[in-house]
Amino acid sequence: MDTSTQKPALLEKKYLLAFILLSSCFMWWGIANNMTDPLVKVFKAIFGELSTFQASLIQFAFYFGYFCMAIPGAIISRKYSYKTGVLVGLGLYAFGCFLLYPSTLLHEFIFFCISYYILASGLSILETNANPYILVLGPKETATRRLNFAQSFNPIGSVAGILLCQVLIMAQMPLDTAGNISIAPDQVNETLRIVIFPYLSVAVVLVVVWILIALTKMPSMSDNHADLHLLHTFKDLFRKRNYAFAVVAQFFYVGAQITVWTYTNFYIPEHIHVTPEVALKYHTGALILFGASRWVFTALMERFKAHSLMLFAAGMAALLSLGVIFVGGVVGVYSLIGISAFMSLMFPTIFGMGTEGLSDEETKVGASGLIMAILGGAIITPLQGVLVDAVGVSWSYVLPLICFVVVGGYAWVGGRNQV
Repeated sequence: MDTSTQKPALLEKKYLLAFILLSSCFMWWGIANNMTDPLVKVFKAIFGELSTFQASLIQFAFYFGYFCMAIPGAIISRKYSYKTGVLVGLGLYAFGCFLLYPSTLLHEFIFFCISYYILASGLSILETNANPYILVLGPKETATRRLNFAQSFNPIGSVAGILLCQVLIMAQMPLDTAGNISIAPDQVNETLRIVIFPYLSVAVVLVVVWILIALTKMPSMSDNHADLHLLHTFKDLFRKRNYAFAVVAQFFYVGAQITVWTYTNFYIPEHIHVTPEVALKYHTGALILFGASRWVFTALMERFKAHSLMLFAAGMAALLSLGVIFVGGVVGVYSLIGISAFMSLMFPTIFGMGTEGLSDEETKVGASGLIMAILGGAIITPLQGVLVDAVGVSWSYVLPLICFVVVGGYAWVGGRNQV
């Protein structure tokens, strides 16, 4: 049999169990990311006079944790192994979840921000190690497609996270006669306990997953004897225009994703006059669409180039954003939901394109830069909160529109560089 014409395998069989365990991590951080999105509105109600901008500092703390711990995550992978990084990340994620309990007892918004910061720090280390780990578990030719496949489990976690929020948090919130969240002073403690219960439940599951990964034999993919040259490697990386533009594109993509989902729970009640709980059902639909579309785009990558698909997706997301801004009503709501379909391939595709052509050392360090770009969620989400307060939720979606234009620009330039 002539094997020269065979397509490279997506995954080597010897790495199947490792791939399954690592792919489950994509689901676990999807739960945390999307269980937090609707809580801006909840914390605004719990802590009284917080503005939209102030309540959105929960998201700032969350995604600033991603930014701060990406380089430590890279150091762990260089000094020890990707597996060690995954275990440290999972452990810190669980610890942050558990910290929400004393935050409830202290009854201060700042302590919730600190807990979310620690939780997200674990997610940063986890993602910094899991993403490049998936890239090296097979042929380089299929690395981007393999990462898209693993990332397909992330929306499953996203949907699970939003359902947990819907059933265990939002459905339990006290409402006024107009259907808005309204929390009396004597209800605050009970409401906070409702908010943290899903996180404590997830933390228990994470402990079990941590033990399973720790006990499972996995390829180390380590450079135990290599010296760390982070600063030098970063300087070299940012001289590579493809990588530098990928970091910029990732910053704007993550900002767009978080703002689109965070302010869905502001936009939908205003435009079709439903309660926050009903709005969350639309949000759930958007996440299901996001997950289904990622599987579709992963399949399409067998026939179309990744940069071409991303250019198309960025264009469609920008077009739908115009519907959100200028049309509104039912059309605006469904345009907002539709954006999720076209966001689905962006993160892993930017990650895969950005690390293409890098050495093993550059990939390990470069992965941290691409995870640090998640800072976009910390910066752009509060900025949109300012716009919501200043010009209204509809016009605030100009911000994600700009973000999608930047992503499309990277797809165009990156594609031309690959030709």
